[in-house]
Amino acid sequence: MRLRALLDTDALGLRLLGGEDELDRTVRGVMTTDLRDPSRYLSGGELVLTGLAWRRDADDSEPFVGILAQAGVAALAAGEAELGAVPGDLVAACVRHRLPLFAVHESVAFATITEHVVRQVSGERAGDLAAVVDRHRRMMTSGPTGGGPDVVLDLLGSDLDLRAWVLSPTGRLIAGPKVAGPGMPADLCAELAAEHLAAVRTGRRGPHRVTLGPATYSLFPIRSSGRAAQAPQAGRDVRESVLSDWLLAVEADAGDWPAERLDLLQGVTQLISVERDRRDAARTVRRRLAQEVLELVQSGAAPAEIAARLRVAAPVLLPGLGAAPHWQVVVARVEWEGSDVEAGPVAQSLLEEILVDPLATGPEPSDRIAVAHTGDEAIALVPLPAVSAEHDGSEAGILADTLLESVRDPLSAGLDEDGQVTLGVSAAVHSAEGLRGALEEARHARRVAAARPGRVCAAGHQELASHVLLLPFVPDDVRRAFTARLLDPLRDYDLRHRAELIPTLEAFLDCDGSWTRCAARLHLHVNTLRYRVGRIEQLTSRDLSRLEDKLDFFLALRMS
Repeated sequence: MRLRALLDTDALGLRLLGGEDELDRTVRGVMTTDLRDPSRYLSGGELVLTGLAWRRDADDSEPFVGILAQAGVAALAAGEAELGAVPGDLVAACVRHRLPLFAVHESVAFATITEHVVRQVSGERAGDLAAVVDRHRRMMTSGPTGGGPDVVLDLLGSDLDLRAWVLSPTGRLIAGPKVAGPGMPADLCAELAAEHLAAVRTGRRGPHRVTLGPATYSLFPIRSSGRAAQAPQAGRDVRESVLSDWLLAVEADAGDWPAERLDLLQGVTQLISVERDRRDAARTVRRRLAQEVLELVQSGAAPAEIAARLRVAAPVLLPGLGAAPHWQVVVARVEWEGSDVEAGPVAQSLLEEILVDPLATGPEPSDRIAVAHTGDEAIALVPLPAVSAEHDGSEAGILADTLLESVRDPLSAGLDEDGQVTLGVSAAVHSAEGLRGALEEARHARRVAAARPGRVCAAGHQELASHVLLLPFVPDDVRRAFTARLLDPLRDYDLRHRAELIPTLEAFLDCDGSWTRCAARLHLHVNTLRYRVGRIEQLTSRDLSRLEDKLDFFLALRMS
């Protein structure tokens, strides 16, 4: 708003004492102070209100006004309640520094002026921001990018004093305001993502409000532009996109916002969704490369043909790489109980996100990953920098046990009680001949992960010992009957006599049947250990000196 508009509002009781030529200055805020040096609290453009408590004598006016002028304030308004009239030395100082000066009648409270200015400035800022957002949207939908989500987040900060961040469904920071100070901590990002996904699964319309620590956040879903206009109540199953949609986290409580501000934030989410779709489109080449390699591998194409396709893929995924890298295959699947939701595209998008370093910010790191999908299964072709000749790759690249650490909580919230995400990771291979085996290895590992309890599970090639490969595919009824036949007599005996036969059996097998090592581990005399093992053999009619019986006990313990 302009200074001139303040004089036109009779309820403010302002009288101009000097600076008539400067009344077209823009007021960007308001501040009340009686400090002799308020410079640390000024950023420029403010209407400064003062009761003159800082003034002891006429010499104080010049330095005070000089500080305001240096800070770039719009004008000074001095109250008449303290001294009865605004001192002439203050008027003269304002004239020298070309700073407009108003007198505030003693009957008018500073709070009245503050409320009026804030209301006017906020309304104008919202209108200005809405115009910028609309212009930005038109630029992004009809031509080159307008700068990405960071630009509009900076506008929210500068024009509406709102700090906001764009997060992935796994809690990774996609974008944040560059002018808002430190970024959001990774653990807070993950917690907000989990709260958002849990709220979405309830079917409630956003924004979802949550208080974490001292701050309240309002969480707005960012759906792809093709789905942005569809409300959750419009027949769309939220499970189609809950694990792939971004979210906008705003540090504010939107519960009492007027409809105009909510509409503006919805426009911001739609704007960001356009950028999301643009970046998804940029992944088309990488996805197509992965799809072509996958089809060649599954159709049994000649290794030379696969190798040629890998040579094309390598420079796209790892620019500047001199030689073809090693490769890993990661297979992911999203499954919903009792639902026919098409999960392949969601698994593809989710796998692209999971494979990014959780501490990396922005969308660019995911541009190095190629993911295809077939049916409900997503398959990632992950390039690794060339491993040294003496290294076989078994310790390099992606490790299944760490892959899901930072995303487990958010994904579990989105999966609720009816979904499961499972991943399998192959060993690194360095030739086209090994790619088919790597694909099958990753698929086996994923099936092993699917047999485990929990909503988010992964398994790697290191875990694919023979019994681990076989056990997940034994029918549940058979597994239960087998373990009950061998272990129930021992459990019943332990329950009655507290004999610890089950722990003894586990330790004995773990020590490869060594009496001395097992006795030392259990802190028992060898004769006591022999007595317990004899009791185990008597109760189960098995002989622990026989390899077959040892193997049966080993498998029963693993399946129990």
